[in-house]
Amino acid sequence: MPVSYRDIAADLRMQISEGRYAPGDKLPLLTELQKTYGASYQTVRSAIDLLKQEGMVEAIRRRGTIVRERPDKRRITRSRQVFRDEIGYYFDQAAQSWVPVKPPTVAWGTVPIDLAGAMDLSVGSEVLIRDRVMGDPDTREPLQISTSYLPAELARGTRLAEPDTGPGGIYDRLEEMGHLPLSWSESVSSRMPTPDESQTLKLSKGVPVLRITRTTTSPSGQVVEVNDSRVSAELFEVGYDVPRAPSAQAPTPIKA
Repeated sequence: MPVSYRDIAADLRMQISEGRYAPGDKLPLLTELQKTYGASYQTVRSAIDLLKQEGMVEAIRRRGTIVRERPDKRRITRSRQVFRDEIGYYFDQAAQSWVPVKPPTVAWGTVPIDLAGAMDLSVGSEVLIRDRVMGDPDTREPLQISTSYLPAELARGTRLAEPDTGPGGIYDRLEEMGHLPLSWSESVSSRMPTPDESQTLKLSKGVPVLRITRTTTSPSGQVVEVNDSRVSAELFEVGYDVPRAPSAQAPTPIKA
């Protein structure tokens, strides 16, 4: 049976994973791969295209197909706590120092269909959308896109809809409006980025985004905000401690 482009891609992927082709190494020319695998030019080209889509290799002009460098991942530690400093509430100690690297935007729009249920809103409902791009305070490197969605009937005519919401941000304003104390829950998922997200976060082809969705709830049970944060899944991973439950006690050592 003739070798398929998926077979060739799988073999090259394994060689990259095992370090036979290290980051920065050049893969053989397509004509050389043809001879190695006994395949057509189009077959080996399709295999390389698949590895490009996965973000494992990239084409560099005058150099050829190169194994991509993989940056060391930075951990986002979700300790299942909310913190506070002189600026206001925050949820990730590793990102505490991040600052806006672009002017934030505030607009009225339609709730995303995948968040409508979480916000207890019908599809097509109007929401206030607050967008921020956060990054390193020294290099100004963009690291996170953070989008807050607030119900229109809650936010309209309040400081929540202003570009500058004042000290403590939207959470202090919500608690001052009587939604005190706020509570939060989070979910973590991943997906492929939109073209705008790829451009903003400077993602290489084939790199997904890590998505942390946080729901803010008032004591009455009303969802007053959903925050949708996206970071590079190549740069970041989510980590947390695993405490023992009462049922997970170590067994008593058996005496000899």
